[in-house]
Formats: sequence, structure tokens, C-alpha cells
Amino acid sequence: MSGIKVRTDLALEVRENMEENARECRGVSVEEEYREESELRITKVVIETMNGAKAMGKPIGTYITLEAPAMALPDEDYHEEISEELARQLKFIIPGIEKELSVMVVGLGNRDVTADALGPNVVDNLTITRHMMKEYGKAAFNRNKVHMVSGLAPGVMAKTGMESLEIIKGVVEKTKPDVVVVIDALAARSTRRLNRTIQISNAGIHPGSGVGNHRNAITQEALGVPVIAIGVPTVVDAATIVSDAFEKMMRQTGEEPLEIQDDLLAGLGELYNMYVTGKDVDYEIKQISHIICNALNNTFEISL
Repeated sequence: MSGIKVRTDLALEVRENMEENARECRGVSVEEEYREESELRITKVVIETMNGAKAMGKPIGTYITLEAPAMALPDEDYHEEISEELARQLKFIIPGIEKELSVMVVGLGNRDVTADALGPNVVDNLTITRHMMKEYGKAAFNRNKVHMVSGLAPGVMAKTGMESLEIIKGVVEKTKPDVVVVIDALAARSTRRLNRTIQISNAGIHPGSGVGNHRNAITQEALGVPVIAIGVPTVVDAATIVSDAFEKMMRQTGEEPLEIQDDLLAGLGELYNMYVTGKDVDYEIKQISHIICNALNNTFEISL
């Protein structure tokens, strides 16, 4: 089914869908770790050169993916384990984390659309410290080292009439954070990764790119400060689901009639504008937002 156009925000899936001889392209390195007891798979894809960026279709940077099959299930101990691992990875990728930082956490997305509400949900539950630090200093926390954390949920253009980048850039220029952490819902290639995968990247984020709704990129070049992106795939396009089902059927029968394949490809066009999510997405988004929120609180060592 080479005629199928793949849409995904995950660097891991981009590499998986590359031709076999292109996977070992120069400028791209891949490290993988699997923890059998928790079924947690950690994959780090590093794009080091422009050649690698061109081959992958993604900016130069580090992309760390955590795949946790039970992440959306009601298991607090498992959620805590994922939060701790996510915090470890964030401490690895956030520059200057050993110092006191001013951090702005941005929750992208539309809180009125469940599958797109991850970012605002995280910001709503995050422990915010900037106002207390401004008012009382470190004495409010009785610590020698305190990161100053602020939060922003800029909404979507349909409601504000402004690009998210315009709002974020204005706030960054006024508050001058040392780093910006952006959280957004992503699109995946595989249904098994929906609400069960977290991607972290230091290459910024391109809101809406996975669903073909391109907005201005939120990157270090655009804001003037490092941008760390945290994303969770919550949707997959309908065309991908149909094509995968067709491929599976053909493999089971051992046949792939060309005329049927051509008819299918011709009819998939309109399905690229339809996106599918799980029936329990409202519950799963709530669970995952708490996992990410706890990881951020752990990363910045904040608890009230």
C-alpha cells in the first residue's frame, strides 16, 4: 500500500515507515531500551544533520518516546512509575535544569474538544510558583533552590483570532522565561499508540502538523529561548485505519488484487480529513494529563 500517505507527529513512526535502506541514513541515530517488568519502551531518535532532517522530514533535535501500553488504565502505581521516568527524561533534555530556572509551561489546544484538551488540562493542574516567588521569594518554600514556574493556555485561533505563537511570543518578551515547555495533543500512525505514548523533543513543535492544519512553529528560533515539546498522540486519521485493515485482510487471504487496491486508494482522499480517537478518550486524557503534570512538578521540584 505504498500509495498511502502517512500522517504522524512521532519521530519514531516516521523512522518505522522509512524504506529499509533509508533507515540507516547518516545524521540519524536511534537508541532503544525496553523494561520488561513495566512493558515500558524508551526510544531516543537523534537527528544530528540537515541530511538526517531532510530524510526524516523533521527538524534537527532529540526526540524521546515513551511507550507504555497501560498508561491510560486506572493504575496509580503504574502512573507514578511513568511520571518518574518522564521526569528523568525531562531533566536530561531541559538545558540548565541544575540551576534555578524561570519556566513557562504552555498548554496548546482547544479545551472544548476532548482529544485536543491535553495541554490546557495539564496547565490547569500544574503547581504554579512564579507569583509566590515574586511576592515572597524562596522563603515561601523554605528551600535554597526554587524554579519559578508560570502557565499559559493560549487557546486556538478560531476563538482568539491570533496564532498561538503570537500570544506565546508576547508573554515570553514580557516575562522573560529561561525555557518554554509546550504540551500538545499529537496525531499517530498506529492506533496502538493512541493515549499510550509520550514524545519529548527539544526541537520545538509545529501545532496541527499531524492533522494537516499547519500553524506557525513554536521553536527556539521563533521565541529566542529553548523550547521543550511534550506530546501525546490522541488521534489517527481514518484513511490509515482503513488502509491497515485492507492490508491485514490481503495478508490473511494471500492476495492483493490490483483493481481493488486502486479503487481503495481512489476512495481514501476524503478520509484524510476525518480523525478517530478512542471511546474512552475523556477519561484517558484526564489520566495522562495528571501523569504529565506530576512529572513536571517532579522535574521542577515543586509541591505545595
